Amino acid sequence: MTDQTPETTQLFLTAAMPCPYLPDRMERKLFTHLSGRRATSLHHMLSDNGFRRSQNLIYRPACDGCNACQSARIITKDFVPNKRFRRTSRQNADIAVKVRPAVATLEQFDLFKRYLHARHETGGMTQMDWQDYEYMVEDTPVQSILVEYRLANHPDQPLIAVALTDVLPDGLSMVYSFFDPDMSHRSLGTFIILDHIAQVRAAALDYVYLGYFVESSPKMAYKAHYQPLEVQKGNLGWVPLHLNGNTVPHQ
Repeated sequence: MTDQTPETTQLFLTAAMPCPYLPDRMERKLFTHLSGRRATSLHHMLSDNGFRRSQNLIYRPACDGCNACQSARIITKDFVPNKRFRRTSRQNADIAVKVRPAVATLEQFDLFKRYLHARHETGGMTQMDWQDYEYMVEDTPVQSILVEYRLANHPDQPLIAVALTDVLPDGLSMVYSFFDPDMSHRSLGTFIILDHIAQVRAAALDYVYLGYFVESSPKMAYKAHYQPLEVQKGNLGWVPLHLNGNTVPHQ
């Protein structure tokens, strides 16, 4: 197997497709494969430059005339939870958290399918079968983990949330997360992020990588509430998030 290095990495550009975040726009992605002994170091370098991993591919948007998608990360040492975040932590104090190897289970898959059909019924991922889910979790050339969340006080300790996460030298990168759609009152999506912040702090690391922030997309704009937040600006590197010309204040 050929090893990749930054100097030998070939980047490819996808064809234009409808943007999943902004109406009436088209998206293109710049991507490459992760393989060989240097996959981990290449993953780290490209992640620091705004790329995101999906199985054995790593990509970033490269859309004509649009740069709305910005890779975002929370500076965990300076994060101060607001009233809503503290309430979410209290509501979920009965949840047990376990970090597992990136190995798919049928229990996870069942929760994954229920989540998709309830929250993303029109999305393409609803067509995924067991083998697709297994590939999503296990087809990783880098250090990945699954974080499982269970109701500790329940006799059966049911699985209620899962996060597929990559481990980076400076923090954790959240690849995909899903949760029990019947427990919306618990704000489990928020709790998963708060737990990742706690894990990064406990490991004396620096960042939680949240994927792409899109200010004008309701599906992606929520990330601005996790302050302080940095976004990747190409040659400028990581800079504090600004909205409408103003740095977003702590919530």
